[in-house]
Amino acid sequence: MTIQVGDSIPEVTLKTMGEKGPQDVTTGDLFGGKKVVMFAVPGAFTPTCSAAHLPSFVANADKMKAKGVDAIVCVSVNDAFVMDAWGKAGNAEDLTMVADGNGELAKALGVEMDGSGFGLGTRSMRYSLIAEDGKVTTLNLEKGGAYEVSSGEAILEAL
Repeated sequence: MTIQVGDSIPEVTLKTMGEKGPQDVTTGDLFGGKKVVMFAVPGAFTPTCSAAHLPSFVANADKMKAKGVDAIVCVSVNDAFVMDAWGKAGNAEDLTMVADGNGELAKALGVEMDGSGFGLGTRSMRYSLIAEDGKVTTLNLEKGGAYEVSSGEAILEAL
């Protein structure tokens, strides 16, 4: 079942890039006691994700933080090396780039997408959300391959 407003973010261990390479980070670490904006993309370095989705959060990060957001998390079913490189390429230093390499978060949230027709395998649907202390307060889940409701501007408006 797909996550809904009012649900808690499930406990999953993900990866971020640390000084010595990939390191574990749990959803509890990311969301516990914080107001967090998270957005997911089907793939780092893919066209819509790189040209529109990531840049919309980079451009609005300061405005989101001014509205009380503690962290902005970008997640994708990619590895930590790719997420780190994509964050650097996209000037996303104010965002936390998180790898859901095995798709465990996507599965736990019920947002898995079959991208095998494009050679991508199982990925995450595109979405954005706001969570307070791990509880979802806003959810913008895209339909199919759309990019209409999950932008940084949409989240900023919801704050």
